[in-house]
Amino acid sequence: MGQDVCLLRKKHPSLSTDYMQALFRSTIVNRQLADLMVGSTFKRANVQQIRNLTVALPEYAEQEAIAEALSDADALIESLAQLLVKKRQIKQGTLQELLTGKRRLPGFDGEWQLKTLADLFNFSGGYSASRDQLSSNGYCYLHYGDIHTSSKTFIDVHAEYQQIPKFDVALKKIGVTSLLEDGDVVFVDASEDDEGTSKHVVVSNPDKVPFISGLHTIVAKSKTGELAHLYRRYCFQMPEVKAQFLFFAVGTKVSGISKRNIGKITIQVPPVNEQTAIATILCDMDADIAALESRLAKARHIKQGMMQQLLTGKIRLV
Repeated sequence: MGQDVCLLRKKHPSLSTDYMQALFRSTIVNRQLADLMVGSTFKRANVQQIRNLTVALPEYAEQEAIAEALSDADALIESLAQLLVKKRQIKQGTLQELLTGKRRLPGFDGEWQLKTLADLFNFSGGYSASRDQLSSNGYCYLHYGDIHTSSKTFIDVHAEYQQIPKFDVALKKIGVTSLLEDGDVVFVDASEDDEGTSKHVVVSNPDKVPFISGLHTIVAKSKTGELAHLYRRYCFQMPEVKAQFLFFAVGTKVSGISKRNIGKITIQVPPVNEQTAIATILCDMDADIAALESRLAKARHIKQGMMQQLLTGKIRLV
């Protein structure tokens, strides 16, 4: 065995292997190990320290029962995770079919129009403020870092108001083009990776709450009514559109895209009523995925609670 490995071998047959596996995956053991670890570059614990770890050890039958209960929880989590992957794949396939016109919804026909984003939008920049200037006071502020880290392609100002960072500034200092209105699309203008080059959010702000777009953002405001607000949440997710963002981006370690080049990007535009029908289907699929994500998070949380209770003897199985 190498010097960096500690081999633990059962001394007694009344010790359940499955129970021990559960213990060593739990915070009960991991927290003890974390407290023991010393070192700057590499954290280590010696064999004697590991010998002194303490765990609750019930009778063998109860060990097996606890291990089985945790295994059932793992099986539920795994099944939910697999279902989530499947639903995401189905949604991506549906998006690809419906937003390219390869599959048309019943009742819709006719040609789609190819439009540049410059045909559809006017572009402007945001108002510069650093992250440490933001707080819980002032007006809502959209930091480009929050676009990069979000898994969503829209931001609902009414629903997310409390979570949106605030910037304490006199509103008269903010140009009207940097104030975000309902349906505006906000793109990042720089990214350290290819996937981030096309990151964006669509703003849902029907109540006209003052909302400032920040540094390193490009604000796209509608020129025409040719693009339904709900449809905007999906039409820029197409691989063909993302590829155009990459084509027009410049830079090595950090790639950036200009307002001028974003305007050159093209998308297929169906009639507004067809856009709405497509977006409604995709929005329903998103809601289904979000509900499943919530179930998965809850199942993981419950399992963590079970481990803490069952592996310490705070709750005993009948």
